[in-house]
Amino acid sequence: MSKNSNIRFTSVVRELPSIIPFVGPDEQERQSGILFRARMGANESGFGPSPQAIEAMREANKLSWQYSDPDNHNLRQALADFYNVGYENVMVGEGIDGLLGCVSHMFVEAGVDVVTSLGSYPTFNFHIKSRGGNLHFVPYKDDQEDQDALLAKAEETNASLMYFSNPNNPMGTWWSADKMQQMIDNLPKGTTLVLDEAYIETAAEGVAPSIDVSNPQVLRFRTFSKLYGMAGARIGYVIGHPDLVSTFDKVRNHYGVNIVGQRGALAALGDQEYLAEIKSKVEEGRDRLHAIAKSHGLTSIPSATNFVTIDCGRDSDFAKLVLAKMLERGVFMRMPGVEPQSRCVRVGIGLDGEMDILEEEFAAVLKELS
Repeated sequence: MSKNSNIRFTSVVRELPSIIPFVGPDEQERQSGILFRARMGANESGFGPSPQAIEAMREANKLSWQYSDPDNHNLRQALADFYNVGYENVMVGEGIDGLLGCVSHMFVEAGVDVVTSLGSYPTFNFHIKSRGGNLHFVPYKDDQEDQDALLAKAEETNASLMYFSNPNNPMGTWWSADKMQQMIDNLPKGTTLVLDEAYIETAAEGVAPSIDVSNPQVLRFRTFSKLYGMAGARIGYVIGHPDLVSTFDKVRNHYGVNIVGQRGALAALGDQEYLAEIKSKVEEGRDRLHAIAKSHGLTSIPSATNFVTIDCGRDSDFAKLVLAKMLERGVFMRMPGVEPQSRCVRVGIGLDGEMDILEEEFAAVLKELS
C-alpha cells in the first residue's frame, strides 16, 4: 500500500495487505507458461449450460447495447415461483461473491465480530476484512465444519454473522437437513447465519433443510455457477426474510448483473431435465475419482459436490508437491490451504477426456514421487 499521505484511503484499507483470495487458472497459465490440458481446479462445470440457456444468451447478446433490468425482475420472479416463496424473499446478484460483499456492507463495520471455519471459503473472509470486521476461526472436525463449536464461538463473541457452507468447499463434506435445522434452531440471538449452498444441486436429497423465509436469522445463498454450468455469467441469488432481502437494495450494485446472464439463468432454471442429466454425470464422475484414488491406495473423502478431495496420505508439503507436479503436466487442481485439510488435493469433475488426462498424470506423478 502506498504511503503517499495525499491519498485518503480509509484506515481499514490502509492497514490491509493486497490480497487475491484465489489465483485464477488464467493467471497461473500466464505465470507458468503452461496451457492447462485439464481444467479441474475451480469447481466449474465443463458440461456447460443447458442448450436452452446457450440459445437464450446468444439471443441476448444482440441486446447488449441495452442496460440490464436493475431489478432482475423476471429472474427473481421465476426463482420465487420455483421455490414457492415471495418475490420479496429473493435477491439476485453478481454471483454469491457479489452478494457476500453486500452482506458485509449490511452487517459489518470496524470492530464487529464474525465467525467462520478455519480453511473455509476465503472470499467471505476477504469481504469481512475489507469492512474492518473481526474474524474468529473455528477448526474443522473430521473434515467437516464443526457446528457445535461454531455456535459456541458465535455465542461467546456475540457475532453478527456466522458463515457456514453446506455442502462444504473445500472438503466436499456435508451435514444432513436435520442437523442443519438443529443448528439453525440454536443460533444465538442477534447472529445471522450466512448459509452458502453453492453446491446444493449436486447433493442428494436430505441435505437441504426446508426454506423458511419467516426466519429473520438465515440468509441462503445459491448460484448458477456450479451444476447449472454458468460460472462465467456470474449469477447468484439469496433467499431469506423480506426484512433481510430488502436491505440488499441499500448496498447492492443495481446494474451489476448483465442482460446476457439474466436471460441465460432464466432459461437454465426452466430446463430442469438438463440439470438432472448433468447431476447424473457428476455422480458418475465422483465415482470415477474415488476409484482413481483407491487404485493408488489413497483415501478420498465422500463428497456431495462436483469435486472430490483426495487425501495424499502424507503431509501438506507432499500435497503441495503433488499439486505442483500436476500443474507442470498441464492439470489444474487446487488444495485446501489450512492443516490438517492441506494434506489433500481437490479435483473437480471434468469431461471424459480431462478425466483420462487426470488419471494418467496422477499415476505418473505418484510414481515419480514414490
